[in-house]
Amino acid sequence: MYNPTVARLTYRALLGRRRALILFALPAMLIVIAGAVRAFTGLDDKIAADLLGGFALATMVPLIGVIAGTGAIGPEIDDGSIVYLLSKPVKRPTIIMTKLIVAIAVTMAFSAIPTLIAGFILNNNGQQIAVAYTIAALVASIAYSALFLLLGTVSRHAVVFGLVYALIWESLFGSLVSGAKTLSVQQWALALAEKVAGEGYVDATVGLPTAVALLVAVTVGATVYAGQKLRRLTLAGEE
Repeated sequence: MYNPTVARLTYRALLGRRRALILFALPAMLIVIAGAVRAFTGLDDKIAADLLGGFALATMVPLIGVIAGTGAIGPEIDDGSIVYLLSKPVKRPTIIMTKLIVAIAVTMAFSAIPTLIAGFILNNNGQQIAVAYTIAALVASIAYSALFLLLGTVSRHAVVFGLVYALIWESLFGSLVSGAKTLSVQQWALALAEKVAGEGYVDATVGLPTAVALLVAVTVGATVYAGQKLRRLTLAGEE
């Protein structure tokens, strides 16, 4: 279920100059903000939790997921170069799984690691806040990568739809509107962070069993459906 050649091509596409600048910009911004906050306010567990939850998990992680998930396959479908890949003796599920693994790895690297660094800068991991939000970022990276990879497979406007989802649904509705929180990847990830962090520093509106079930269902469902869409694309091309 993993093809090194497909992985190498996908890494090359994702870490090209334009995308790399965006991928590095968001984590750099988080770390700079964390340093400034620590310099002005000192060690404060509540501020650390608010910044990591409000910016890192609610904004940075989904945005990086959009870039990595849609970028893993969307551009190839848009410019038609996917036909070259599909003409090779590689199974369609292998293509999807390989691209998903690459998207997850990139999203984790550019979101979870900076979150951990920023957490230690903010409060030296007091109340396990840095570790808690890092775990949340790791888990969210998996679900976001699957969702946005699917979006890149089914739509030529995947980046636009992904940004709308990341900025409006996750950052706004997923944080503020109680009814929408149940369907928010951010809230599912927070359910795991809540079990790690000190009491009162992470607030999740979804129970842990429900969050785990939804994370697994969305990740598996999106991956399977993306594979089906890619298979149909192949059949359409052959016809």
